[in-house]
Amino acid sequence: MFEYHGWITVRETAGEDEDDVRLRHVVDELQLRIAQMASPYLLDLRWMNGEPFIHLGGHSNHRSSPDVVGLFEHVATVAPGSYGLLHVRDDEDPAHGNDMRVLRLARGTVTQHTEALLSPCIPTLEDPSTA
Repeated sequence: MFEYHGWITVRETAGEDEDDVRLRHVVDELQLRIAQMASPYLLDLRWMNGEPFIHLGGHSNHRSSPDVVGLFEHVATVAPGSYGLLHVRDDEDPAHGNDMRVLRLARGTVTQHTEALLSPCIPTLEDPSTA
C-alpha cells in the first residue's frame, strides 16, 4: 500500500524578483507533465491569488503509479524556489515500512525524513495485528 498527501508552492526562484513570464512557462511545462501522469487520484495544479500550487494525494496498491516522488524531484530541478511537503506511507519499503515519511522540497533539494508525529504507524495509527 502506498498512501501520499502533499502540496507544493511553485516558485521559479527563492528571491522576491520572479519573472512572471518565465514562471508561467515553468507552470505550463509542469501542467503538461501532470496531465501525462494521468493519475486517478488527487493531482492538481492551479493558480490561487496569483501564485501556482500543486496539491496531490492518493492511495494505491504499489509505489510505482503515479510517480509523485519523481514529480517532487522534477519541480526541485525546474523551479528551485519552490517549497512543499509530501507525506508518504509505503508498507513495501524494507527500511521504513512502519514509518510515515516526509519529503521536504526546499531551495531545489528534496530530502526525506521520518514524520515523528505519525510514526511508527503501528501502534501510533493502527493496532498491532493479532494474527
